Amino acid sequence: MDENIKQIKLKPGGVRELLTIALPMVISSSCEVVMTFTDRLFLSKLGPEQMSAAMVGGLTCFLMMTFIMGMTNFSTALVAQNLGSGRKDKCAIVITQALIICVAAYPIILLLRPLGPWLFAVSGIAKVQLDPQIEYYNILLYAVIIALVRNALSCFFSGIGKTRVVMLSAMLSMVVNIFMNYVLIFGMLGFPAMGIRGAAIGTICGGGCGLICLAVAYLSPKNRAAYNVMSAFRFDWSIMKPLLRFGYPAGLEFFLNLTAFTVAILIFHSLGPVTGVAVTILFNWDMLSFFPLIGIQIAVTSLVGRYMGASDPETAHRAAISGLKCGWMYSAIILILFIGFSEHLVGMFRPNDPKNLAVFEQAAPIALFLVKTIAFYIMLEAVVIVFSGALRGAGDTFWAMCISVSMHWIIVPVLYVMLKVFNMSAQAGWVAFVAIFMLFGLLFYFRFRSGKWKSIKVVHHEEEKIPARDGFHETPDI
Repeated sequence: MDENIKQIKLKPGGVRELLTIALPMVISSSCEVVMTFTDRLFLSKLGPEQMSAAMVGGLTCFLMMTFIMGMTNFSTALVAQNLGSGRKDKCAIVITQALIICVAAYPIILLLRPLGPWLFAVSGIAKVQLDPQIEYYNILLYAVIIALVRNALSCFFSGIGKTRVVMLSAMLSMVVNIFMNYVLIFGMLGFPAMGIRGAAIGTICGGGCGLICLAVAYLSPKNRAAYNVMSAFRFDWSIMKPLLRFGYPAGLEFFLNLTAFTVAILIFHSLGPVTGVAVTILFNWDMLSFFPLIGIQIAVTSLVGRYMGASDPETAHRAAISGLKCGWMYSAIILILFIGFSEHLVGMFRPNDPKNLAVFEQAAPIALFLVKTIAFYIMLEAVVIVFSGALRGAGDTFWAMCISVSMHWIIVPVLYVMLKVFNMSAQAGWVAFVAIFMLFGLLFYFRFRSGKWKSIKVVHHEEEKIPARDGFHETPDI
C-alpha cells in the first residue's frame, strides 16, 4: 500500500519526481556560486579593482578547463542511460573513463597557462586591475585538477539520482571557502591579510574539501557493492567511445560559449573601471540567480537520459516540461526580488575605503539599470537551460552545440560594434545581449518540439535487461 502511494506521488516525469533530483542540485549549484560571489563581495571592500580582477581572473581560469569539464559532464546522461537500460554495472566504469580524461588533460591545461595573461594584456585592462588579476588566475589554475575530478564524481551521483551527496559536498565546500576567505583576505586568527591571494587559496581549500566528501561517498562500502566500483577502475573503449563521441560537442560548446562570454566581459571592462565595476556587479547577481537553474538542467538531463535509456521518450518529454515549469516558477521569484530590491543589491558592493567610493558612485546608476533587467533575462535563460538539458540527455548534443555556440558568438561582434565602434552605452549593449538570448531560446524550443531527439540511441538494450523503471524510485533522494 505504501509503495503504491509512493509510486503515485512520484509520477514518472512529473514535477515531484523532477524535484527529488533538482532540489539538492539547486542547493548544490547555489552553494557553488555563493563561494564565487563571496570572494568578490569580500574583495569589493578592499576596492572595486580587486573585485573586478577576481571576476575576470576566475572566469578565465574556468575557461581553461571548460572543454574537459563539458565533455565529462556527459557522464551524467551516460550514467543515467545505462541505469535506465538495466546496465547498472556500467555506471562506475563511465566515471573511470571521465577520470582518465581529467588526469590526461591536466598537464595540457598547465601548458596553456600563458594564454590567460596574454588575453588580459590584449584586452587593454588597466594595470591597477591587471596585476592582481594575473595573480588570482595563476593560483587557481594550478589547482584545476581538483575541480575536474570533483565534477566527474558529481556526475556519477547526478546520473543515478542521488543528488543529496552532491549537495552535501557543495555545502561543505561553501562553508570552508567562506571561512577561509574571510580569514585569509582580511587577516584573521593570526594570519596575515593576503587580499586577492587569500581569496584564491580559500577557494582551493573549499574545493578540496568538497572533493574529499564525494570521494568518501563514492568509495563507501554500500556504493562499492551496488555499482561494482572497485572492479570499474579500468579503461573500457566501449564506454570511452560514446563518452568522447557525445561528450565532445558538449565540451566544445562549453569552451566556445565561455570564450565568447569572457571576450564579451573583457569588451565591457575595456571601457574603463566605471563600466567594469557596473558589469561586475551585474554578473555577480546574474550568476547567483542563474546557477540554481543549472540544478534544474542537471535533473532534466538525468531524467530524460534515464527514460530515453528505458525507451520511453514520452515520459522523457514530460520530464522536460516539468523542468520548464520549475524554471519559470523560480524566475518569478527572481523577478520580484530584483525589481523590488535592486538598490540594496547594488549597495552591497559599496567599498569600505572612502578613497574607492568615487568609482563606485559613478558605477552604481549603471549597475542599477543592469540588475533590474536580470529579472526578465532569467526567464529567457530558463527556456535555454531546460531544453538544452533535455536535448543533451537524449544525446542530441551536436545540434545543441551548434545553436548555443552561434548564440554566444553573435553576441561578441554585436557588443564590439555597439560599444567600441559606435560608442554606445553599457546599458544598450546589455539590452542587445538579452534580445539575442530571446531569439535563441525560441530556437531551442522549436528543436525540442520537433521531436527528432526521440529517435537518438546512445546505449543499446541487452537481450536480458532489468525492467526499465526498476530502481527509478529507489535512487532519487532529497
